[in-house]
Amino acid sequence: MYGKLHSACLYGIDGVIIQVEVDLANGLPQTSIIGLPDSSIRESVERVRAAIKNCGFTYPMQRVTVNLAPADLRKEGSSFDLAIALGILMTSGQLTLTSSDRLLMIGELALDGCLRPVTGVLSMVERAKREGFEGVLLPRENAPEAALIAGMNIYGISHLADLTEVKELESGDRNTKSSRKKDNEPIVVSISHLRYRPESTHAKSFIKDTDGISFEDYSDVLGQQHVKRALTIAAAGMHNILLIGPPGTGKTMLIKRLPSILPALSEQESLETTKIFSAAGKLKQSEGLLRQRPFRSPHHTISSGGLIGGGTIPKPGEVSLAHRGILFLDELPEFSRSVLEVLRQPLEDREVTISRARAVFTFPARFMLACSMNPCPCGFYGSDHPHHRCTCSLQRIAQYRAKISGPLLDRIDLQVDVPRPKEWPGTANPLSSEEMCVQVNLAQSVQLARYRNTPFNWNSELSGSALRRFTKLDRASADLLHSTLDMLGLSMRAYDRILKLARTIADLEGSSDINSGHIAEAIQYRQLDKQTVSMDEAMY
Repeated sequence: MYGKLHSACLYGIDGVIIQVEVDLANGLPQTSIIGLPDSSIRESVERVRAAIKNCGFTYPMQRVTVNLAPADLRKEGSSFDLAIALGILMTSGQLTLTSSDRLLMIGELALDGCLRPVTGVLSMVERAKREGFEGVLLPRENAPEAALIAGMNIYGISHLADLTEVKELESGDRNTKSSRKKDNEPIVVSISHLRYRPESTHAKSFIKDTDGISFEDYSDVLGQQHVKRALTIAAAGMHNILLIGPPGTGKTMLIKRLPSILPALSEQESLETTKIFSAAGKLKQSEGLLRQRPFRSPHHTISSGGLIGGGTIPKPGEVSLAHRGILFLDELPEFSRSVLEVLRQPLEDREVTISRARAVFTFPARFMLACSMNPCPCGFYGSDHPHHRCTCSLQRIAQYRAKISGPLLDRIDLQVDVPRPKEWPGTANPLSSEEMCVQVNLAQSVQLARYRNTPFNWNSELSGSALRRFTKLDRASADLLHSTLDMLGLSMRAYDRILKLARTIADLEGSSDINSGHIAEAIQYRQLDKQTVSMDEAMY
């Protein structure tokens, strides 16, 4: 006897449809799962056996073979339990499920037959819709997440026995299962009554809005107006930024308030980020569709695999979890140099490519890199504090900064000094997040209009001929940029990033053209490049 159902699993962050084939044959009673399963799938034999028995069904005393196709694709996870259990019940003639051909089945079984939620449901349901499936049967806890994909019928159950509950009630006999055994007739199950209704209160609460979310405000930060200006520019164009200054000047405090001035995610961006968090198992059941841009702040002991993703079947790392948001690296030189170097590809290509023997995985990584660091090992190089003078030699400072390679530094658009604040409470009205956010939203609306028919959303994404097209310079601006390029020894990558930055500065000022003032302001944010030149002159 043979039966076939469909389930799904994650491969990277993408869902893959898997055929679950069940064959019952005469022979010694044993169950085999083939098709490159991992240990968690092989262990599902005992989960499925116990769940079937504890729900009042009979586990077949035959040779049971379960094949997961395609057989050349390695599978992992517990999402196949439900499909395997139903496949065995249907093939053994104990249960008939109507409309099972175009129905996807996902879920992990407990020993008592309860269904437990699985990760990555959003990606699996999205793939099912693309491949023409009409509905998905899955754990009830996953139903709100699955319902985010429009046009799919979602059926949620909390227990394997939920499938037969209505049939039993209609018969008026709680011993329907035992009488079925005598009649040798399968229970015919219709799942239409289990359909999840997205318009329910629970579903509405699952799709959250940004209204009512409170953020730390820039009005809490005294002074540092030039740093707030730099952060506004960074947020307006999604440019990478590095804050450099002595301990206690508010570098971390300033960067942690960046989410308060960033625009909310669009519908497509929200779905992208939610899909990544779902695949990584980071999506809480109460969070719903993510509306606020991610803010990730890994510890400096993180490995390169943790940063960009890894594993036999790779999972998203921090750079992908920060997709469409911010990746904050506090105390940048404390990170391993080898870890920092892996950022070069995602910062340039805006995606991460991980190669394995059987496949190549690509994860999205469009994020703003925000970093902070001290100017030297003791932290007080260039400080004007009367009681804290730098005790580091120029050679030691150079060694400290050498942890950040030139190619990585080239990819950071704004390098900003953060000195000790000069203002105290009550001396001035500090710039608030609301005021900064208004400027950012205006600049973003200009960019969205400009790049309407292009693949770009932000000035920082410009490349190639598009960069030249949208950042045309007059003679004075071009001469200023070329002379600075020669004086500071900047690379052509830094040249391009200055152009993108100047484009954002012009947008913030409501100017359609880039002038020499915009170029001059963009150049002044190459702070470490200027300091490196000064230190080289002092050393030699």
